Amino acid sequence: MIPDHPFLPGLALSERFYVEAVRPILDSRYPGLTHSAARLDFGSDVLGFDTPQSMDHGWGPRLSLFLSEKDRERFGEEIPQVLSDHLPFEVAGIPTHFRSPDLSQSDLERIDSGPVRHGVQVLTLREFAQGYLSLDPEGEVGVLDWLVMPEQRLRTIQSGRVFHDGLATLEPFREKLRYYPRDVWLYRLASQWQKINQEEPFVGRCGDVGDDLGSRVLAARLIHELMRLCFLMERTYAPYSKWFGTAFSRLKGAGRLTPAFRGALSAADWKERERHLSEAYRIVAEMHNDLGVTAPLSTELVSFYDRPYQVLFSGRFAEALRDVIRDEEVLRLPPYLGSIDQITDMVDVLERNEIFTRFKGVYQGE
Repeated sequence: MIPDHPFLPGLALSERFYVEAVRPILDSRYPGLTHSAARLDFGSDVLGFDTPQSMDHGWGPRLSLFLSEKDRERFGEEIPQVLSDHLPFEVAGIPTHFRSPDLSQSDLERIDSGPVRHGVQVLTLREFAQGYLSLDPEGEVGVLDWLVMPEQRLRTIQSGRVFHDGLATLEPFREKLRYYPRDVWLYRLASQWQKINQEEPFVGRCGDVGDDLGSRVLAARLIHELMRLCFLMERTYAPYSKWFGTAFSRLKGAGRLTPAFRGALSAADWKERERHLSEAYRIVAEMHNDLGVTAPLSTELVSFYDRPYQVLFSGRFAEALRDVIRDEEVLRLPPYLGSIDQITDMVDVLERNEIFTRFKGVYQGE
């Protein structure tokens, strides 16, 4: 059920919550306290994709309040209680009180007396980085770190908003995670092309034996992989499935590719499906050449050996990309395995630090 209070994009609401409600209390009760404040973690609002429907749960005025290690130890338990006792009951006409302690599942509730069950989390940057990414914010981000951190979480770090950075640590942290280092990026690009290469001829082969459903399923799979390739080529982190298509529509290449994708998905037979997919392959091949990271490669489609299926032979692109990788650690990785998002889209893997960090062992042959 959508609440009756007005809608304001969540990031804008949380910023107003900080400026109009949280900051004045901090300045009054803790004058001179150095802190940072931001909204960088879970939520459609952090991605910038929230709508009025989002207000039914897990949405509202929320933020992370970052303190130094010393101040976290001194005030970490006190500040949440002070805020509960002194926060206003609404900001911009929207309640500040969450109905239940589990904010991810709770909606907002109007109250006329306190305390306020608020959405302010008090922590250090180290606690946040380790809890959200299993990362030391002051250390180097290694090759294996880059490969196991889910893109969804990396995207929220970039799409979220810093409201105040008195500690001068949040913006450098975000900049450190701006995007993959060059050779990690090339490795992921090569792996993505290889995924496409492995199934290119199957849309036609399934259709040729009368398996139209299988042909449609494979077309959809290949479109998904082509979309993911576009995120990589445009150096943009991809969100998880709910917002994958929405985010894709905002990429530069979406305007050219979307008609071909829609044509393939709605095609009545495999030959028509293949024709639309062939156009998509040509476009992404041109996009690859425009990157200038390898020598130009042919964008023409050809028969799959002696069979009547048109393919790009995408493995050519994977091999060319691998040939320009120079980082020795990246070269020692299993060829074309890719990142954790390219290996699996299972939520129970990508949303559990203790599991996605174990994948480092996969790359090390353990």
